[in-house]
Amino acid sequence: MKRTAGIVPAAGASVRMGQPKQLLPVGGTTLLDRALGQALNSKLDRVVLVLGFKFEEILGRLQTDCHHPKLQIIENKRFREGMSTSIIAGLSAVEKHYDQVMIILADMPHITSTLINCLLDGFSKSRLPLGAVKTGQRRTHPVMISRPFYSHVHELRGDVGARNLFDTYSDQVFMVEPSWDIEYRDIDTQEDYLKLKESTKTMNTPEKTG
Repeated sequence: MKRTAGIVPAAGASVRMGQPKQLLPVGGTTLLDRALGQALNSKLDRVVLVLGFKFEEILGRLQTDCHHPKLQIIENKRFREGMSTSIIAGLSAVEKHYDQVMIILADMPHITSTLINCLLDGFSKSRLPLGAVKTGQRRTHPVMISRPFYSHVHELRGDVGARNLFDTYSDQVFMVEPSWDIEYRDIDTQEDYLKLKESTKTMNTPEKTG
């Protein structure tokens, strides 16, 4: 069984939000702590949190146990060069010991431990090198990348994720479509956040897996 590390890139300055969105309150926790809770409660073997902007402040305000045995926290001092640097930093921390990684964006509240496990299980059976979630006709996060494509990740530059990689090698992507409805959204602006609060008033604690 291949070991899988989750990478949570959360180093950005949240320019469009106007404040660190990692710390935004959501359902009794914060946006970042919710993402970490879901990842840590999943079948992932390791979870790497990549921080950058206001590193000390965000680290100091985490509700998640920083000493959790599955959690590793690293600082990306190049975060102003874009998301690619955080993904590369996360991969660099685990690539020697983990054959596949899952990229989990902290500002996408639809990513639950159930969804993470669904992708992980399907991807492991597919034997394909790339994996993603499908909602309708849309490819969304989280996504998975295996060792044959690690070198491609190291070539990423600027404020981009791995979208071009998945577009270029679309024939090598395993797509899992969950059996339940997903309310796809990412939280970039105050308007996004207000809509999230309205739709998640019952979102209290990270989802547990059985």
